[in-house]
Amino acid sequence: MRRTWMLVPLFVLLGLLLSSCGGRQAAAQSELKAADTIRYARNLHIEYYDDYVSVRIRDPWDTLRQRQHYVLVDRQRNLPAGLPQDGIVIRVPVEKAVIYTSVHTAIAEELGALDRVCGICEPQYITSPVVLQRVAEGRIADLGVSTSPNVEGIIDLGTEMIVASPFENSGYGSAEKLGIPIVEAADYMENHPLGRTEWVLFYGLLLGEREAAEQIFARTEARYNELKALAAQATQHPTVLLERRYGNSWAVPAGESYIGVMHADAGADYVFRHLPGARSVHLTFESVFDQAGDTDFWFLKYDTRTPFTYALLAREYEPYANFRPWKEHRIYACNTITSTYYDDITLHPDRVLEDLIAIYHPDLLPGHVQRYYFPLDD
Repeated sequence: MRRTWMLVPLFVLLGLLLSSCGGRQAAAQSELKAADTIRYARNLHIEYYDDYVSVRIRDPWDTLRQRQHYVLVDRQRNLPAGLPQDGIVIRVPVEKAVIYTSVHTAIAEELGALDRVCGICEPQYITSPVVLQRVAEGRIADLGVSTSPNVEGIIDLGTEMIVASPFENSGYGSAEKLGIPIVEAADYMENHPLGRTEWVLFYGLLLGEREAAEQIFARTEARYNELKALAAQATQHPTVLLERRYGNSWAVPAGESYIGVMHADAGADYVFRHLPGARSVHLTFESVFDQAGDTDFWFLKYDTRTPFTYALLAREYEPYANFRPWKEHRIYACNTITSTYYDDITLHPDRVLEDLIAIYHPDLLPGHVQRYYFPLDD
């Protein structure tokens, strides 16, 4: 009896060990298949599991809060058990997507996934001839303005996913009641140019083009960093002022914004780099002039069909003529209607960076042909 009693703890211990091993095997099934590889984006987190992909979006306006959690499941497989309870399930690749923005429509086109786009908003902002042709032929539906889209049209299309850019303290109106997953494309809130580009990895997963997305990001990252290293060779760092006055204030990008970072990477000395954060800061005209009236360059964007000129700028606000870049004709402008600036700024920030370097340091990129920014017309 004594021997039998002594064996009991051994059997118990063996049972615990086997149970522990079994527990580890079960746990292994829910462990990461591939670790997150996001390096630049602050608001995007992707985890790859055996039977689903978890994509978490951090709230750009409250970084301690998760804004959305998407669970991507292969549409050819049965819905697995044990999915995260807080996630919005999207069966991928999505076959019928509605996209609210021209930027993300351009991304779908570059991914080779336009056949999966069934509707868009505001085609007047689309620059792609291919997309416009599909709209004209009815292959892609025009669903009106993004702030008040044609909800009945979204339903009739059999839409499986809506892609929309979120804004602070605002929602998506009646579209939120449809039960269709709304992917909140917050890439524009990233503070690093390559952070915006990195979101293409998420869009590639949604549209079944993961490999294409990875290739796009790899090429863009390599070229951007190559250009950044080239600009770092410059010995002079010209000062620059950005954008212009609207209403009673001048929205100035903060130093940590992706625009501020890009001009710094181009070898320029952005005069408002000291402003904290990644958002735009609204300043008075007098404050801007006091701090930036003597800059070497002035860059601005506009969105009219007719070219912007010094005369039109003066008509808009005569005191602009007191800035040094005005007097020396060193204002460069980008027409966002006739160029692909907004389409490219997310996937191809390297191209915009190349334009900036060619202006600041023409000796570093001899023969470069400008894509976006050109000297302001007289």
